[in-house]
Amino acid sequence: MLEQLVSALVTVVLGVGGCLAYFYGSNILLDRLFPASASNDMAAVRNLKIQSSVRPWLFLGPALILLTVYLIYPVFQTIWLSFHDKAGTSFVGTANYSWAFNDSQFRQSIFNNFLWLLVVPAACTFFGLVIAVLTDRIWWGGLAKSLIFLPLAISFVGASVIWKFVYDYRGEGQEQIGILNALIVWFGGDPQVWISLPFWNNFFLMVILIWIQTGFATVILGAALRGVPEDTLEAATIDGAGPFKIFWRIMVPQIMPTIIVVWTTITVLVLKVFDIVLTMTNGQWDTQVLANLMFDWMFRGGGDFGRGAAIAIVIMLAVLPIMIWNIRQANAEQKGGH
Repeated sequence: MLEQLVSALVTVVLGVGGCLAYFYGSNILLDRLFPASASNDMAAVRNLKIQSSVRPWLFLGPALILLTVYLIYPVFQTIWLSFHDKAGTSFVGTANYSWAFNDSQFRQSIFNNFLWLLVVPAACTFFGLVIAVLTDRIWWGGLAKSLIFLPLAISFVGASVIWKFVYDYRGEGQEQIGILNALIVWFGGDPQVWISLPFWNNFFLMVILIWIQTGFATVILGAALRGVPEDTLEAATIDGAGPFKIFWRIMVPQIMPTIIVVWTTITVLVLKVFDIVLTMTNGQWDTQVLANLMFDWMFRGGGDFGRGAAIAIVIMLAVLPIMIWNIRQANAEQKGGH
């Protein structure tokens, strides 16, 4: 444990120190190569122009290189692999895509992802909105929001381990240590292996992501609600509108752009869900999702780069339209604000 902490500390120190040394050193080098105090005014003006042109790239350059190496290149490499065989050496055309859409496990994964898309973004947004409204009306609302936001600080794997204890099942006659089964037994019911129940086990896994992401929705929507003009709410109250009518007819329409942003952000996360399924069921009992299926084909059982890459492209194509729409919406709001 100590060795890991020391290794992490050294990595942070070297990383931060290296960045500082690069930016400081590159700017000094630029100033020396093109000094502003040149021998004549023309040279000084020229050097200042060169400095102003080059300096932004000193800051952007490393980020662009890293983006190219770790984001852009892998996209094109994945597309290339999706048209090749298991080893990634022989061209097979669209055979991997044909296999995918004719494979029962792939279709099951599509169905499960669709279920996640229907339930998780809607539930997170709804609960986040309700909690944001309620916590604004109580004196300890700040503490409540902090507690609700807390699961967001836990990794998906860590959260899954916590919920494994909630759903834990012990054999008949044994004491149930899982909270859910302990409650069922206490009320006189029979304990269940919740994560293996057909169809419903998907919803038990979704609860974990809803538990994590509701805090995110609460914070964002709470900030949006505080931006609703008070005079609008006061005018509605004077006109005799009740709390529910004010909420649905005035507050929700005014923060609708924020609701949509929260919804689409969680939607993108759901399309890429992987950790929870891997930790809880590893795709067993008909809980497989696309990201976990991609991992299985790419890295397990000898690996099949072609099929794994094809599934990765399907996920990317599903996420891409939502991301483009989100970016356009953000740009439109910025232009509207100006």
